[in-house]
Amino acid sequence: MDPSISALFSPKSIAVVGASRTPGKIGYEIMANILGYGYGGRLYPVNPTASEILGVKCYPKVSSIPGEVDMVVVSVPSKSVVEVIEDAGKVGAKVALVISSGFKEVGNASLEEEVVRKARSYGMRVLGPNIFGVVYTPSRLNASFGPRNVIPGGIAFITQSGALGIALMGMTIVEKIGVSSIVSVGNKADIEDADLLEYLAEDPNTKVILIYLEGVNDGRRFIKVASEVVTKKPIVVIKAGRTEVGAKAVASHTGSLAGNVIVYKVAFSQAGILQANDVEEAFDISRTLANIPPPTSERLVVVTNGGGAGVLVTDTLAEHGISLTTPPPPLAEQIRKLVPPFASLANPIDVTGMISNENYVNSLLLALNDPEVGAVLGVYCQTAVTDPTMIAGILISKIREVGGLSKPLALAFIGGEETYMAIRRLNDFGIPTFPTPERAAAAIASMYSYMRMRNNVMLRLKEVLNA
Repeated sequence: MDPSISALFSPKSIAVVGASRTPGKIGYEIMANILGYGYGGRLYPVNPTASEILGVKCYPKVSSIPGEVDMVVVSVPSKSVVEVIEDAGKVGAKVALVISSGFKEVGNASLEEEVVRKARSYGMRVLGPNIFGVVYTPSRLNASFGPRNVIPGGIAFITQSGALGIALMGMTIVEKIGVSSIVSVGNKADIEDADLLEYLAEDPNTKVILIYLEGVNDGRRFIKVASEVVTKKPIVVIKAGRTEVGAKAVASHTGSLAGNVIVYKVAFSQAGILQANDVEEAFDISRTLANIPPPTSERLVVVTNGGGAGVLVTDTLAEHGISLTTPPPPLAEQIRKLVPPFASLANPIDVTGMISNENYVNSLLLALNDPEVGAVLGVYCQTAVTDPTMIAGILISKIREVGGLSKPLALAFIGGEETYMAIRRLNDFGIPTFPTPERAAAAIASMYSYMRMRNNVMLRLKEVLNA
């Protein structure tokens, strides 16, 4: 594994060049985030006019630092970046995070190329330029000027957009979505998505890789690496520039070529990459894949207390290539004992709005425990005779008693304020729960899509090896 990429996620020491004493300036916010998030390595602010920043001793340049430096965070005007890279390279820095803008994205490609040439001459890799930084929660590293209190979890998020990436960092906190890492790649002058995929494929703290992608420099390598990675863990991509006008906007944003949308779509499918149409869908899919085990069989059972919601789920699943089959007869007979005589025991199993809190949960658990059922989608509509917060509490308690989920369970809780309280509680526990039936159905369908695409990729790779 490239030691420079390892230093990107778990540096033993960091120099912040352009560190500032002024709150609100990028050099100050990066320092504050590194310190405030609990980074345990050595930190060296570099500012020739300051003696200390946030209580940490300053140095005039990287080469004046007495210890080794793994990572250099560069937040100075673009015209000074090459000088900083050379100074850091002379003392053996492994990786540079170039926060600075003013390169290819504004037509100054030659300066960007010079930064990379200079870094490579010293064996240093470059992330960026035009980025907001890097977060890696297992190392308590937040070398960014985004939100500080990122929640640890299993999703690695790679983003080509800075402002959008920062906003989505905030969204992960509000929505209680745990991440292993957040990497801003910007112009991708050197380190690009394929390099990061190779590292994250072997990272035990990452379960799902989510990418906001505008374009790639080496499409052939990206697809080759992605095909290998999806045999180990899912990759979810939000592809920007899906239209002609969108592609033009991409080119003006980071200087990337968005490419032909049809080519990307076909390549993603062949590589086993799940493509999301929007941010909400991307996080729904990623949260689901990261938090629950894979299906144990193709048979998906839907349990609902609302017939209309069950129809919406059926439609959404069909649109994703999933046809619901009749529940196993033993399961239907067990649930029959819990529901009114007018309940429907087809699939979806409609336990009706008259069911009690306890029996709704018991119906879900019976479906989960049936050996022929591979996954369960629960749909709950708030009624006057049930309490969504009680249902959430009972379900969490019973799943905790058996040591967690052994197969997938996704939920839709539809209703008023109490349902949103229940949704938050269930998501905090690790059961992906959504406020609409369509989102829940699409999320659990993504698990089946990933399984199928992964199997196809593995088959093709096996055929290549045996050829």
